[in-house]
Amino acid sequence: MKSLIVCFSYHHNNTQKIAEVMAKMLDAQVKPPEEVSPEELLQFDLVGFGSGIYGEKYHEHLLEFVDRLLHVTNKKAFIFSTSSMEEAVKNHLLLREKLKSKGYTIVDEFNCRGFNTNSFLKLFGGLNKGRPNADDLKHAKEFAMNLAISNK
Repeated sequence: MKSLIVCFSYHHNNTQKIAEVMAKMLDAQVKPPEEVSPEELLQFDLVGFGSGIYGEKYHEHLLEFVDRLLHVTNKKAFIFSTSSMEEAVKNHLLLREKLKSKGYTIVDEFNCRGFNTNSFLKLFGGLNKGRPNADDLKHAKEFAMNLAISNK
């Protein structure tokens, strides 16, 4: 199974850490959206899309990239994020719907907490310091192993 992970991560690189663990398990590359062409995705069997959650949605760079994707048939994708709150899977709705509208089948989703110093949180030293932690990375690894097994 040929896989690629498209990840936008910048603040504390929380999501990049998760993407790199997943990439090792999937034998995939991790690329930011600006380094991937929509046509390039056609050569992959499984594509991961991830970023931090900002204002209850994925980062605009990732969402804009998905808007430019070509329509496909029966392509598998997974989505993942880091966020201040673990219930952020509800924040996956917009990306999930955009990908489905392009013909992708979402095979699974992953979220974990990430260190956040946005806005007023920096005044208090941030939220979720040390996240993603070893347990989060372990869960990301297990998630990717399950993807590899179930999508052969």
